[in-house]
Amino acid sequence: MAKMYYDADAQPELIAATKVAVIGYGSQGHAHALNLADSGVEVRVALREGSSSAKKAEASGLQVMPVPEATAWADMVMFLAPDTSQREIYETQVKPHLAAGMTLAFAHGFNIRYEQIVPDPNVNVIMIAPKGPGHLLRRTYEEGGGIPSLIAVGQDATGSAHDLALSYAWAIGSTKAGVLDTTFAEETETDLFGEQVVLCGGLSQLVLAGFKTLVDAGYQPESAYFECLHELKLIVDLLYEHGLSGMWFSVSETAEYGGLTRGPRIITDESMAEMRRVLGEIKDGSFARELVSEIEAGRPRFTRLRDEAKAEQIEAVGAHLRSMMPFLGHGKGLSEVSGG
Repeated sequence: MAKMYYDADAQPELIAATKVAVIGYGSQGHAHALNLADSGVEVRVALREGSSSAKKAEASGLQVMPVPEATAWADMVMFLAPDTSQREIYETQVKPHLAAGMTLAFAHGFNIRYEQIVPDPNVNVIMIAPKGPGHLLRRTYEEGGGIPSLIAVGQDATGSAHDLALSYAWAIGSTKAGVLDTTFAEETETDLFGEQVVLCGGLSQLVLAGFKTLVDAGYQPESAYFECLHELKLIVDLLYEHGLSGMWFSVSETAEYGGLTRGPRIITDESMAEMRRVLGEIKDGSFARELVSEIEAGRPRFTRLRDEAKAEQIEAVGAHLRSMMPFLGHGKGLSEVSGG
């Protein structure tokens, strides 16, 4: 079994003596900054001039600075801006102000793994990756708990990079839940694979395919929506709390038998072969190159795919049905839930 770190393993004094600049104030950024501050860490939120997030951060009692000034002030710079923005931010606003012995920190390994950012050898490079969205990281901290995190060291210039990563994990609450060692490569490759094959790509396509199959067969779109999307949360909650066996135990025998016998007809050997091809594209860097080229070209395919996804019939049906269920999301919009 892999070693898990908890509160007793951390050295809180390390992060307490470290000035941290958090770049970005979205879902992860707001949670990291607020948790750090509440743990007694000196924090600045680093934002571009004119950022709409500045007022939100200031309203929460945090001090906001431009990225270059925050970098010059800090001992540690935590990158929580979008992956696709980090290289430009690093090259133009962070790198000129780095000093030997400083620490660059990330919550996802993409830009280090694919060498979009190549730090000088005289700085620490670490990762603290909470395994959950920012609003959950913040909420569990306020409740006295935490969510698990992965930590990694990409570069240890000071000899204390791992201890500092673990201390940071303590400050955001993760050592209450458990912290696991990983590498930048492992975190990046497994995270991208999970997003593309299961959590975002695979799941959304499965929902759409099921919805379209029922509608094309003449069933009401509303019924198809409830069966293929709305009820998904009930199953995910069972999986989250009890695993696959607990889910099978909790559903009806009809659902269990039908799922065990028909599921393998949906996810076939051909599906598994495609999963391996997707993983290959992640490991050899071709997905990263494709993404970077798409962003540099102005997101033409990305924008088209977004627009096509929003135009799907299931979106209109779902919006109508959700409008009649105000209890969903406790009445909050996405920006409020994410903190972005």
